[in-house]
Amino acid sequence: MKPAVLILTTTVGYRHSYIPTAVEVLTKIGERTGRFEVFASEEIEELRNLDRYRCVIFLTCGDIEMGKEELSNLISFVRKGGGFLGVHNATDTLKSVKEYTDLIGGVFNGHPWRQKVTVIVEDREHPSTRHLPARFRVEEEVYTFDKWSRDRTHVLISLDVRSVDLSKGNRKDNDYALSWCHKFGEGKVLYTAFGHFPRLWREEWFQRHLFGALEWLLQ
Repeated sequence: MKPAVLILTTTVGYRHSYIPTAVEVLTKIGERTGRFEVFASEEIEELRNLDRYRCVIFLTCGDIEMGKEELSNLISFVRKGGGFLGVHNATDTLKSVKEYTDLIGGVFNGHPWRQKVTVIVEDREHPSTRHLPARFRVEEEVYTFDKWSRDRTHVLISLDVRSVDLSKGNRKDNDYALSWCHKFGEGKVLYTAFGHFPRLWREEWFQRHLFGALEWLLQ
């Protein structure tokens, strides 16, 4: 029986246009590879039923109305060995809820660059990045993060700061990670800041990035 993956798409405030494409692409990746089965929902209450899932994907945004039961179930699910994949605006979700921000590893703090940038693949051995070159160019709405530190996460991809106007940045250390992963109890968490533009979800490198992330999370 294939492992089940829950995609949560609940949104408060700005709703990203990529979401329908993302659900379609992730569903097709699961079908094509035979590695997992996707279930997508807008209902936060689905977090009460995580026993049936091996991994949760957040395409969420804003201060979604997550009750104590749903939050506790999510945190417990990952701590006990579940997988969690956050995509793009998942760091712009529940920004004042410490349990969630500790889980995902950072908090959205603006997007000063919306342009083609160069990114650095810092870990070329991880399943989500081993298909990528050491550096590549991509058009993206580049997020920056608060409450994020290399001390608590393992960086997979970061921004090459030489490709942007650094005066627009908002971190004193000029350290802008774009994808990271870490253990959380017995479980695993991976976040990727890519995905703002729907067309990116059609690109092979990004689909392989997501599939590799899920392969790692489902191990």
